[in-house]
Amino acid sequence: MVIEKMLNSRLAQWLDERSDIVKLTRAHLTDYPTPKNLNYMWSFGSLAMLVLTIQILSGIFLAMYYKPSAMMTSGGYSVAFDSVERIMRDVNFGWLIRYMHAVGASAFFIVVYMHIGRGIYYGSYKGPRELLWIIGVVILLIMQGTAFFGYLLPWGQMSFWGATVITNLFGALPVIGSFLQELLRGGFAVGDPTLNRFFSLHYLFPLLLAAIVGGHVHALHVVHSNNPTGVDVHEGKGTIPFHPYYTVKDAFGVGVFLILYCYVVFFHPQLGGYFIEVDNYVAADNLQTPSHIAPVWYLTPWYTILRSFENKLLGVIAMGASLAVLFLLPFLDRSKVRSARYRPVFRQMVILFFISVLVLGYCGHSVPTPTLKLIGQLATIYYFAFFFMLPFVHKFEKTRPLPEEI
Repeated sequence: MVIEKMLNSRLAQWLDERSDIVKLTRAHLTDYPTPKNLNYMWSFGSLAMLVLTIQILSGIFLAMYYKPSAMMTSGGYSVAFDSVERIMRDVNFGWLIRYMHAVGASAFFIVVYMHIGRGIYYGSYKGPRELLWIIGVVILLIMQGTAFFGYLLPWGQMSFWGATVITNLFGALPVIGSFLQELLRGGFAVGDPTLNRFFSLHYLFPLLLAAIVGGHVHALHVVHSNNPTGVDVHEGKGTIPFHPYYTVKDAFGVGVFLILYCYVVFFHPQLGGYFIEVDNYVAADNLQTPSHIAPVWYLTPWYTILRSFENKLLGVIAMGASLAVLFLLPFLDRSKVRSARYRPVFRQMVILFFISVLVLGYCGHSVPTPTLKLIGQLATIYYFAFFFMLPFVHKFEKTRPLPEEI
């Protein structure tokens, strides 16, 4: 009722005559036809947009006080590290904004990974939604780049050495490796130019991300949402308006998410070192290497794939291929049935794929041992095997009969 009153107000009508704002709102929000059987797994898309907004706003406030400089202060700390300490101790509610941003980064990846997992399980990447999936993979890559650039900014021990290790990987590439490495660092080692470049890119990428998310939503509204059965629906049959049915459902999901998010922000912002590394409370020292260097948890699956190979170049290629193969997923799966609900073999493959990603993440965050290295290599093998087997699954898989309508 509140939204209807707003859309029927004189101000809304005045704006609509000059911008079609009411017509666009009705077409893409209130009256947008949506399958009537969507479950709460479809709420992670709206949650991702909410967390992106939180990240952009909190990042803007942090940028007002943060100084991207590795120069040393009179207190013996770098300007960047000292500015983070000042945000935490002297800026009004600075600790809250920083924790919101740090916890929000992990929350962003959690909801996006759940969103991707739902898309894989229910076959939301299959035609006619191939472009929608490809844009989503681009969003994932930009998110990972944004997280990597932001990880260096506190200029703590783990962020400094983590950036050193990751930028060293570019040196393994033939011909252009050393050029890319120097271009990214702004010199021959991670230092003040690197910090300035990473800060600029970390500030720019979320704005680029917001624009691409707009394209992602537009592509969704062109082909419309998939549903748990994977059966195509048509407007007026098997669909309901997005408002009030799914606005209320998403609002409930937002409420549950905010309760968990606020609990972590106020009571466990570090969450055992997964959200904020304890070593990052120690100023960066290029003469003292930490005993164990690992990226943040949401990048560790690909870090495990990287270190599963003795040869650095092969590791870099495998890590890049593990992300590039996601673009090919819509074209590798040739089954006419979308949802894993009706594909028993595919469902088992997907469940094992999810387990392998979790195992890769655990191995990448833990101190490497011979046993964990072997487990990581086995998980890496299955990660790629999942994609290699997809083109052949439909030839021997006996699917369950699909319902005629949802």
